[in-house]
Order: sequence, then structure tokens, then C-alpha cells
Amino acid sequence: MGIDVLARKSTTASPHARVLLLCLMQLMLVIDASVVNVALPEIKAALGFSAAGLTWVITAYALVFGGLVLLSGKVGAIIGPRRALLVGASVFVVASVLGGFAATPAMLVAARVLQGVGAALAAPSTLVLLMSVTTPGPQRSRAMSLFVIAIGAGAALGLVLGGVLTTAFGWQAVMFVNVPVGLLVIVGVRLTVPETDRSPARLDVGGALASTVGMSALVYGLITAASAGWWDGRALGSFALAGVALVALVAIERRHPSPVVPLAFFTTMRSAAPFLAMLLIPAGQFGFLYFATLFTQDVLGFTPWQTGVAILPFTVALVLANVLTPRLVARFGERLTGASGMVGLTLGLVWMARLDTTSTFADGLLGPFVVLGLGAGLTIAPLTAVILHQAPAGHVGAASGLNQGMQQLGGAFGLAVLTTVSGAGNAGGMTAALLVAVTFPLVALVLFATWARRTSR
Repeated sequence: MGIDVLARKSTTASPHARVLLLCLMQLMLVIDASVVNVALPEIKAALGFSAAGLTWVITAYALVFGGLVLLSGKVGAIIGPRRALLVGASVFVVASVLGGFAATPAMLVAARVLQGVGAALAAPSTLVLLMSVTTPGPQRSRAMSLFVIAIGAGAALGLVLGGVLTTAFGWQAVMFVNVPVGLLVIVGVRLTVPETDRSPARLDVGGALASTVGMSALVYGLITAASAGWWDGRALGSFALAGVALVALVAIERRHPSPVVPLAFFTTMRSAAPFLAMLLIPAGQFGFLYFATLFTQDVLGFTPWQTGVAILPFTVALVLANVLTPRLVARFGERLTGASGMVGLTLGLVWMARLDTTSTFADGLLGPFVVLGLGAGLTIAPLTAVILHQAPAGHVGAASGLNQGMQQLGGAFGLAVLTTVSGAGNAGGMTAALLVAVTFPLVALVLFATWARRTSR
């Protein structure tokens, strides 16, 4: 009780601290998806992973995160977003400790599964609380920009941080680094962030089961298709299961008074288009980062650490664009600002598609990185703002969970499609894949520019 009183009193004194804490939570979740990548060779040697088993160090986290995020948005609305974030962050910290002390492959994969559970529970509530502690207008626009920086910069920072930590302290450091950050978030949120109104309702058990099975099966199918092909039996079986779960979800949610996934999100193109755009934007972005990593290491001969540093121009451009985004949104609105960013993403992918074996970093990647960073910085915050503002009353948590779920699905979908197009991954296949990737932000542009409405002045 005393902490809750202190939280209420402190909310007027430290608005910036609250926003920074919530963005730090999101940054930690995003970094954790990539920081482990650089340490994989050392993990394989230390714990005796097989080549196939090693992929589960990455897949387990993405699969559980993507599978549970829709359910977690509803759980957060019922028990309270602040409580959901604190429980999720606590689970994430404990899982990180267990992962750092893992002595066998099974122990590390189990820890990654537990990290995914914590991340899924915390992520939707992070956005809901960010909305609750800011006021509409410039303050919320600045907060959303910081949130987008956490999302956009996390992947690149994870590569750099993973290389530094693994080289200096061993692979265990990529797990242990989450502990002090997570504890800082837990203590800071308990002291400064108040709980928002809860939505007491009976949990939609059928919808929870259908959404979890459907999302998990779809993410697993896409991950499998990316590595084994679209006609792999496991991928086809997963897609079939996802289809059955989706049909069941629609049938259940039509009758339930408090659905996990409100069908109102998809009754009109005005409400559905921003979600579809959020699915497509990560599809192009994940593809660009994947092929940039391949090109820098396989063609230019960069080390993983050098690759992380090489992607920093993208991160810097994203940060600069986010600094400008609140002013642009205040003057031109979310639709024009976000659409401009999607144009930048489209042009950046077209430029990057010119890569060949004679390209260098300076003439083949630097320019596209900057344009893509500017485009991403202008896109995600306005798109997220429209999604949350258009959510029906009482369904902001569900909208936040679906927003995060679309990002997970979009990334997996983009990688599956683009790796299939690229084939063996040579320069010609990479060019073809990047040209296909252009269609993702281009279709998102049409959807968003046509149906998104302005939410702030």
C-alpha cells in the first residue's frame, strides 16, 4: 500500500523518468532477441549443442513471445497493466539468471522459453502504461518516439552489445546483462508508475487457447519455412493448425462479451488497415537487417562485432528522425508523417537492392542505411499511435498486444518469404529478395495513407 501511495505522489514529479523506465523495458526485450546471436558459436562449443538444436536458442524466445502476446494483452487488462509488467519483468529476470547458469542445452532452451513468457506478459502493458502516464499531444508524441527508438535501435545495439560482452566476459554475459536492467525497471516502476484502471472480466478461456495455439503455430510455421522451405511437413502442419485455430478464434470471439481479440478491430478497413500495415513494416525491416548482416560478413568479410557497428548509421538516422517526429506529427498529423516514413523505407530498399559483389560499405550500404533509418523513425511511432488511439474503449491492452503480435508475425513472415526468394543467398538472390521486400512498405503505404485518420493536433 505504501509503495502505491508513493507511486501516485511521484507521478507528477517525474514524468520523464516514467517514460524512460518503460522505454528501457522495451529496449531490453528487443535487445534480447538479437544479443544472443553473436554468442551462438561460443554457446554451441560450451554446451555441446547440435547445429539443429542451436537454432532453438533463438526460436524458443520468438515462438513463445509471439504465441502468448495476444493473451497477455488481455491478462494485463484484467489484473492491471502495472502488475502484469512487474510480473513479466520479474519472470524475465529470473529466466536470465537461469540462462546464465545453464549447464546443458535443455536448460538454456528452457530459460529462453521462460524469457519469452516474461517478455510476452510485459510487452503489451509497457505500451498501455506509456499511454496512461502521458497526455495527448507533444508529450505523448515524444514518449512514442522514445519507444520507437527502443524498438528500432534494439536490434542493432543487440549485435554490438553481444559482441562486446561475449568477447570480454563469455557467452553467459549476454544473459546476465538483463538482470541489473530488469531490476532497475522493476524498482523504478514500483516507485513511480501508478496502476491504471483494470477491466474486471471473466477470462475468455476459449479465445485465449485459440489465440495462443494459432499464433504459436503460425510463428513456428514461418520460422520452419524460412529454414526448411514452404513445403516442409512441419511448416505445412503448423499452417494447417494455425488456420483451424483462427477459425475457432473468430467463432469464439463473436459470442464472448470480453474477447481476447476484439473483432471490432477488423470490421472496417479504417480499423484493420493500421494493423495490416504494422504486419508489413517489420517484414521489410527484418529482411533488410538479415541481408545486410549476410552481405557484410559473407561478402565484405566483417566480423559480427564489425557488422553491428556497420549498422549504427541506420540506428543514428532512426534516432534523428524520431527527434523530429513529434513536431512533424503535431504539424502534419500521423497519416502524412507515417506515410512519408514508408516512402523512405521503400526508397531505401530499392537503393539497397543495387548491391552486387563489387559493392563496398560506403557505396552500397551507407546510403541505404541512412534512408532506411529515417524512414523507420518516421513510420513506427505514428503507426503505433493510430493503432492505440483507434482502439475501442476498454480494449487498449488488446490493441497493444495485437500491435506487438503483428510485429512478431511480420518479422517471421518477411524472413520466410525473403529467404525463399533469395535461394542460396548469393548476390543475385539477395537482389531479388530485396526487390520483393520493397512491396511490403509499399502496400503498407497504400493501406495507411488511405484509411488511417489523424489522432492529434
